[in-house]
Amino acid sequence: MGTSGGWQPADPVAGRQFADLGPMGLELGGWLPGVRVAYETWGEFTGNNAVLVQHALTGDAHAAGPTGPGQPTAGWWDPLIGPGKAIDTRRWFVLSSNVLGGCQGTTGPSSLAPDGKAYGSRWPRITIRDQVAVEVALADALGIEHFTAVMGGSMGGMRTLEWIVAHPNRVGTALVMATGAAATADQIATQNVQIDVIKADPNWQGGDYYGTGRAPFNGMGIARRIAHLTYRTERELAARFGRDHQLGEDALASGRFAVQSYLEHQSDKLCRRFDPGTYVSLSDAMSLHDVYRGRGLGALRAVEVPTRVVGVPSDRLYPLYLQQQIADEIGVDLDVVESPFGHDGFLLEDEAIGAVVADLLAPTATPC
Repeated sequence: MGTSGGWQPADPVAGRQFADLGPMGLELGGWLPGVRVAYETWGEFTGNNAVLVQHALTGDAHAAGPTGPGQPTAGWWDPLIGPGKAIDTRRWFVLSSNVLGGCQGTTGPSSLAPDGKAYGSRWPRITIRDQVAVEVALADALGIEHFTAVMGGSMGGMRTLEWIVAHPNRVGTALVMATGAAATADQIATQNVQIDVIKADPNWQGGDYYGTGRAPFNGMGIARRIAHLTYRTERELAARFGRDHQLGEDALASGRFAVQSYLEHQSDKLCRRFDPGTYVSLSDAMSLHDVYRGRGLGALRAVEVPTRVVGVPSDRLYPLYLQQQIADEIGVDLDVVESPFGHDGFLLEDEAIGAVVADLLAPTATPC
């Protein structure tokens, strides 16, 4: 493992495509001299059949398809995207891009600045709105004037909200899942504890660890374990692990409990494919999320894009009342998906979420 677990230009390209979008100003006053976006597509674009799917914090552009060289994870929404699936690629052209600040081919902290060195500590602070500005520029570059649907959960749900508030004329319908209109104190606290853990790792080196042979993977691994506990539920962990000791170990004799091994496995997987600098940047962007900023509390009440809002009652990171608030302000009913998996329910409840997605797209006239 190098000093970034993310994708590097020397790695196999896999299904990635790239768009160079030029320089970009940022919401908080920063500036990037050039932005490259990695994206993937499925289906054939006919001019009026585009669907944008939005990944969450540690996701990427690979929304569908298998693992392979240069692609360590299977598509995060693979059960829903493809021929005959909820988002039928015989009918729809599906676009998914890695967000600004990401580490799977899009410009981020591990990318090379014009001086040939990684941005590292020079990486500017970014917001969800900056990420959406990049997505709008990508759509322009690809000749997509209008999306039949934009959909996403968690951080992807934040970007979906920004699309329907800031660019309503470019969105036909939307699906917002497991997110809130603005980051809460609890979410900001949880995210900043994770950021602090990464920065407390001596290998953080002020953010300039790239190329040094030492990276703060220990800190990011702990951050991932903290996060994963917010993604799942006490009920699920109790049912799966209880107080069991890890197989072949004795927790009374310096061994581990099974749940410890599970969390370590989750952190090890992330460290093999993700960059700590990206984790810090995107977590901060999520804390800054506020759809009302500069727009007033009527921002969602003014939304005219037909929108479905989905929440999971067991979600302890983005509690159901946050989705109810969004639904109430937009003026729609809330879709409730029962799941023992908490926040991750929007990724794991394929049948229930797939039914909502299929229903969302069903009223749309079949593209010619």
